[in-house]
Amino acid sequence: MKVDGTHYRSLWWDHDKDALQIIDQRWLPHDFRIQQVSTLQDFADAIVEMRVRGAPLIGATAAYGMALAMRLDPSDTAMDQAWSFLNATRPTAINLRWALDRCRNHLRPLAEGERAAAALALAHDIADEDVEINRSIGAHGLELIKQIAASKPAGEPVRLLTHCNAGWIATVDWGTATSPMYQAHDAGISIHVWVDETRPRNQGALTSWELGSHGISHSYITDNAGGHLMQHGQVDLVITGTDRTTRRGDVCNKIGTYLKALAAKDNGVPFYVALPSPTIDWTVSDGVSEIPIEERSEREITHVQGKTESGEIGVVQVTPDGTPGGNPAFDVTPNRLVTGLITERGVCEASKEGLAGLFPEMAAAKSA
Repeated sequence: MKVDGTHYRSLWWDHDKDALQIIDQRWLPHDFRIQQVSTLQDFADAIVEMRVRGAPLIGATAAYGMALAMRLDPSDTAMDQAWSFLNATRPTAINLRWALDRCRNHLRPLAEGERAAAALALAHDIADEDVEINRSIGAHGLELIKQIAASKPAGEPVRLLTHCNAGWIATVDWGTATSPMYQAHDAGISIHVWVDETRPRNQGALTSWELGSHGISHSYITDNAGGHLMQHGQVDLVITGTDRTTRRGDVCNKIGTYLKALAAKDNGVPFYVALPSPTIDWTVSDGVSEIPIEERSEREITHVQGKTESGEIGVVQVTPDGTPGGNPAFDVTPNRLVTGLITERGVCEASKEGLAGLFPEMAAAKSA
């Protein structure tokens, strides 16, 4: 996608500098900063501190981290150490482990002298594949938006609601939940997007920054406004992303997603999840009991970053001194609340049968 008319991916390999570049998302939407990631500790810090965030982007970043590790030391021991070091950065998003496993399985049979080049080539492939997966998700999601648009009075927009940021900066490009929105807008379909602020880190501001840059009509709303809007017929479709989806279709996503699904169910609003296949955890069935939920720093709750009236970026405390905070970063939406899953291969119901029908080779491999 574009920033001020220039196309960017969320990360890219700078061949002149022979190093990875990332958009440091901690400063968005108020400042656009690029960081070079040069050491394995840099990679870990980028993931932990959410300089990069979003399950697909975390996976791609980890793949480039493995490539750096193989450049420094291509031995089996170093490979396993890098796998463990990067895998420990964040516990919930499955793409991290998926990418690290894919790298290690690909590199293990190779001679040590071949590993550095092969690891970098694989990282490029994983990044490129993510772009195509997200483009395809958008194409399938576009058909859902077209169906709604065809049933609405002339001139009335399709009203979408999304939570957190499942946009292009949470992936390598296009985004998951936002990809259908971009493609609908580009196809000339009138849409309006309700953007949840998504406390505590306010990733909705990132979604608003993205949509505004693309010229898409949107409104930034509080986390708790979605149910009210649904009650009054102001939401036609909910689309969120996912950080991990179980083999039966339970969806783990940013905290607050479950509440949107409950409100959607109560008001008869379709609730869809944009799901790249690497985000499916075929080893897990019951998401509520089996998926580890990351507990992040209470400072994310007690403090907030923003732009002051003087134009400076600053951090303020919003709680009384000494007030403790609790910060579970994700929740799980059971499959019974999910209308459907939008994948790169099409749309399916949120069930073991639905996912296995679209991805039979993956389901068979994990059950073997």
